[in-house]
Amino acid sequence: MPTTVTTDRSAATLLRDQERQVLSAVGCGLRDDEIAAALAVPEAAVAEHLARILVKLGLRDRAAAIVHAFDCGLAVPGHGPRTRPVRPVPRAVAVRAAGPRVRISLLGPLQAWRDGRPLNLGHLRQQAVLAALALGAGRSLSQQVLLDDVWGMEPPVANVVPVYIYRLRKVLRVGDGPDSVITRGLRGYQLLPDAVDVDVARMEELAAGIGRADRAGEPLEAVRLCAQALELFREEPLAGLPGPLAELERLRLTERRMAIVQRKVEWQLRLGQESEAIAELFALSAAHPLNERLAAMLMRALYRNGRRADAVTVFERARRLLAADLGVPPSRMLRRAHQMILCGDEAGLGLIPSAGSTTGP
Repeated sequence: MPTTVTTDRSAATLLRDQERQVLSAVGCGLRDDEIAAALAVPEAAVAEHLARILVKLGLRDRAAAIVHAFDCGLAVPGHGPRTRPVRPVPRAVAVRAAGPRVRISLLGPLQAWRDGRPLNLGHLRQQAVLAALALGAGRSLSQQVLLDDVWGMEPPVANVVPVYIYRLRKVLRVGDGPDSVITRGLRGYQLLPDAVDVDVARMEELAAGIGRADRAGEPLEAVRLCAQALELFREEPLAGLPGPLAELERLRLTERRMAIVQRKVEWQLRLGQESEAIAELFALSAAHPLNERLAAMLMRALYRNGRRADAVTVFERARRLLAADLGVPPSRMLRRAHQMILCGDEAGLGLIPSAGSTTGP
């Protein structure tokens, strides 16, 4: 029986050659370590390929990928993808692959779970070291980099970084064996990417998918991906953690969240989903009353829903809060939105879809 297969357009045009090989192997039921051995690539690369495949094809999980591999002809019953003998998997790698994965959440107060159980991560500076490693996305961070990220211009008197790493290794240890998700190489410490799931990385994957859906003019897919990304945010990112890195990342991730909210609301308004947009914006505005971008988006949504007076009320409330809490007037952006609402300038508010854009009921 021939082993060559014909793929449909979605897999043939969207996936690169190695991504098609990974999808074929997933469809045949191989684990990541088996795929890595068969294709002679690192196991972490297999996980990265699979994550991109799910985003490109709009698939929910590995099970959906298996079904898609059969549907598009990349997997055929009775024919596996192995083109060379599978090398034995090293014991340490096998333990990590078979053991429970560690999940780390930075999009709120730092939290970590092993096999679904919450972990005690110690005091705040120790947590900040773990956050720096998690934000490193698998890169090696030297002891000096960790000192700069967590302590800044006031380094500790004692050499505490190795102590904190030792404690974190014990807390994050996978299974009952000696393997830890934190390793040290010539350049410093790092988290093993194939053993740790970090919500920031997942959010960035979804953000990339949002951009592709946006450019492709797929509003429903864009809204769906935006909702998934926003669900990852629990509270203020890295809430309460000390250090220059945590401070900068709080600002960056908060801006990332606002950008995703803005994209979601824009598509919802174009789809005629004003009520859903308004409900979400009211909730976020209550949590961030001094955020002028949120106030402007809420004003636009209310105006689009025929609630002009409510939109003006939002402006007046924002103006009073800014004056009382910060002693400043509304920004030019907020004043401009207010003026356009008073004048009924829908084009200036971005409420009239451009030619060729998608609208819905």
